[in-house]
Amino acid sequence: MTVAIAPTQTYTSFSEVFPIKILQLKLMCFRLTPEIDKKDGNRLSYHFSRKLPETVVIWYKPYFWILAASHKDLPSKEELQDALKSIQNEVEDFKERLFGFQSVRQPQPTSFIYSMLAIQVLNKTKFNSPIVLSDNGVMVKREPDFWSEIIELQGEFQPALSLTVCSSIVFRDNLADFYEKHPQRQNSEQLLIGLKVQEIERGSNATIVGIIGTIEEHRDELLAKATGSTSKQALRDAPKDQPVVAVQFGKDTKQFHYAMAALRPSITSATADQFEVEYGKLLKATKISHQDRTSLLASYKKIATDALITYGIQLERSINSIQHPNLFWKPEFPIEETPLLFGNNFITKRSDVLNGLKKGGVYRRHPDFKDKSKVIHIAALKLCDLKVDPFLKLLKQRLELYGFKSEVITKQPLSLDNLTKTEARAEVEKKVNELIEIPHDIIVTFLPQSDRLDDDTNEGSFYHQIYSLLLRRQIASQMIYEDTLNKPGNYQYILNQVIPGILAKLGNLPFVLAENLKDADYFIGLDVSRISQKKQAGTRNACASIRLYGKQGEFVRYQLEDDLIDGEEIPPKLLERLLPAAELANKTVLIYRDGSFVGNEADYLVDRAKAIGAKFILVECKKSGIPRLYNLKQKVVIAPSQGLGLRLSSREAILVTTKVPDKVGLARPIRLTIHEKGHQISIESVLETTLKLTLLHHGALKEPRLPMPLYGSDRMAYLRLQGIRPSQMEGDRQFWL
Repeated sequence: MTVAIAPTQTYTSFSEVFPIKILQLKLMCFRLTPEIDKKDGNRLSYHFSRKLPETVVIWYKPYFWILAASHKDLPSKEELQDALKSIQNEVEDFKERLFGFQSVRQPQPTSFIYSMLAIQVLNKTKFNSPIVLSDNGVMVKREPDFWSEIIELQGEFQPALSLTVCSSIVFRDNLADFYEKHPQRQNSEQLLIGLKVQEIERGSNATIVGIIGTIEEHRDELLAKATGSTSKQALRDAPKDQPVVAVQFGKDTKQFHYAMAALRPSITSATADQFEVEYGKLLKATKISHQDRTSLLASYKKIATDALITYGIQLERSINSIQHPNLFWKPEFPIEETPLLFGNNFITKRSDVLNGLKKGGVYRRHPDFKDKSKVIHIAALKLCDLKVDPFLKLLKQRLELYGFKSEVITKQPLSLDNLTKTEARAEVEKKVNELIEIPHDIIVTFLPQSDRLDDDTNEGSFYHQIYSLLLRRQIASQMIYEDTLNKPGNYQYILNQVIPGILAKLGNLPFVLAENLKDADYFIGLDVSRISQKKQAGTRNACASIRLYGKQGEFVRYQLEDDLIDGEEIPPKLLERLLPAAELANKTVLIYRDGSFVGNEADYLVDRAKAIGAKFILVECKKSGIPRLYNLKQKVVIAPSQGLGLRLSSREAILVTTKVPDKVGLARPIRLTIHEKGHQISIESVLETTLKLTLLHHGALKEPRLPMPLYGSDRMAYLRLQGIRPSQMEGDRQFWL
C-alpha cells in the first residue's frame, strides 16, 4: 500500500521541476525539403539560433520552430535563406546540399515544443558560474543545468523545465595551452588520443579519437568555420605544427575536426595527475551544501525568469507538496522498517541485517554448502606491506557467527618492489595461477592503495587482472585495499560490509523480502553492454545480459550473451534465448531496461510475451537528467527522505532510492517510465516495487541507487568488454558484487 504525502506533515517537499506558462509568443514554423534526420535537424537549429539575434530555433521532426523575442520581428524567408547559406559555407557536410523552404500554416505546438523552446532560450542566456576552488590551473565551478520536462497536472500535460545546480571541474586554459606546455608533447598521439575534452563554446563533452593533420594544413578551413573573434585570433596565433584533432561526442560515431584552441581538457580521476592536482581535493569541492544549492538555484531561477519573459514565457513556482500534494509519494512505512526473511524463518527489519544473519543465518545455502560441516577454503594474497593476520582471524570468526566454517589454507605474500609494471603483472599472474591449482572457494586479495587509479591505464589494474583470472575459473574473489585496513578500529565496519558479500559470491542468499512483491511473478534486469573504441571511430557493443529475481526478490540466476551487435537494440532471437518459455510462460514479468527501450525492442518483447502467454511490464530506468527532490522543515532545506517520489504522469515518476549524508551531497533520484506498449500497472506500484528491490544488496549494508535486477550493470558491462567474464554464461552466484 502506498500513500500520497499529506499537507499536514511536518515537512514540505519540493522539486526542481518548474512549469512554464505560455503568454504571447512570436512563433513560426517551417520545414526543409528534402526531409532531414534528427541529428542534422538539431545541428542546423543550433546554427540558426546562433545566426539569428534574439531568436531561438529548435527542430522536432519534421519541423523547425522559430521563437523571436517579444520586441523583435520574426525573420523573413529571405533572412532564413541567407542564414542557411552562411551555415552551409561554415559547415562542411552541408555545403553541397540543396534545401527548399516550406512554411507551415497554422502549426500546432505541443507542450514538448514549448518546453524545448524555453530550453533553447536558456542556452542563449548568460548565467553566473562562481569559482569555489582554483588549483594549478584547474577550477571547480558551480553552474546551472537545465532540460525539458513534461508534467501531468489536473489530467493535462503541461510544459515544464528542470533547473538544477551542478559542479564542474574545468581546466582554466584551452587544450592548445595544455599541449604546448606538456613535457610529452613530442608524442602527440599518446598524449591526445583517448583524452576527454570539452568544447569551450557550447560545453559539450567529447573524446579525441584521432589527429587529422596540422594547423598549417587546416588553418584556412578552421578560420572559415570559427564563429568568435577570440577563437579566430587563437587560430591565427597557433603554431603551424600544432595538431588538429578529430573528436566524437557521446554515442555519436561521427567525427568532428577541431583546433585545440576550441577545446579544453576534461579533468577526471584518471587524468588529474597530468595536471598536478589532487583529485580527491577537487571532488570534495564539488559537494554543494543544501544552503548554497538553494541559494544558487534561486539566483539561477531569477535569471531564467527574466530571460524567458522576454520571449513571452513565464516560469512558475516549482512543483511542491503544498500546491500539488497528490503528486508526491512515499511508502506507507519507512523503508528501513521493511521486514526481511533470514534462515530458520527469522524475520527482522532492513536496518537490522547483521542481527538477522546472527540469529537466523542465511536464508538459503548454496547446494555446495548445504552440509554445514563443509569448510570454506580461503586463500589470502597480499600485494602490499600490511599485517593481515588479525583481520583474517576476525573474518573467520564472523563467518562462524553466521553459520559457516572456514579456514585460511594458503597465505601468499608478494612483494612488487623494484619491479616494472609488466614484471609485476607477470609475477601476480604466476602467483594467482599457483593458487588456482589448490582447491580454494574464495581468494581474498589485499591490494596497494595505488592500484585504485590503474583501471584506465594501458597496463590495467591488479584488481581486474586477478578478478579476470579467478572469474574464468569460477573462483570467488574479494578485494580489499590497504587503506581500509590501516586502522584496526575499522575492521568491524569492513567485516559488516564484506562478509554478506562473500557469502553471496559463494552462491548463498543472505536474505530476501519477508513479503511477496505485488504485480509480477518475476523481476528481470535487461542490459546491453557498450564500449567506444578508444582510437578509432565507432562503438563496439556486447550483447545483452539479464538477471532474474523471484517474488520475494530472491536472486534466481544470471544469463550472459556474448554476441556482438550493431547499435543498442537487442534482436528478437537473443530476446528469445534470454526469456525462455519454460520459465516465463503464463507468468507476469516486470522487465527493467537500463536506459530506454530502443528501436523495436518493446515490440519484440510484446510479441514474445503474447507468444508464450505471458504479460511483460516494461519499465525504463534512467540515471541521468533527473530533477532532484528536497524537503523543507521549519523553513530549512533538508535532504529528501529515502523513498520520496514525484509523479510526473500516470506512467512516469522520479524516485529517491538512497540516503546520502549531508557532507557527501544530495541524493540523485532515478527516473522510472512504464513503456506504453507493455502490460500496464500503476506507477505507484512500480515505485514501491523498485524501492523494495534496492533492499536486497548482499554486497553492502547501504542500499544501492538502482534496483538489484539492474544494480552493477555498468560494472558487468565494463568487465565483459575488457574480456572479463565467467566461464559459464549462466549461473546462480552473484559474481558482480
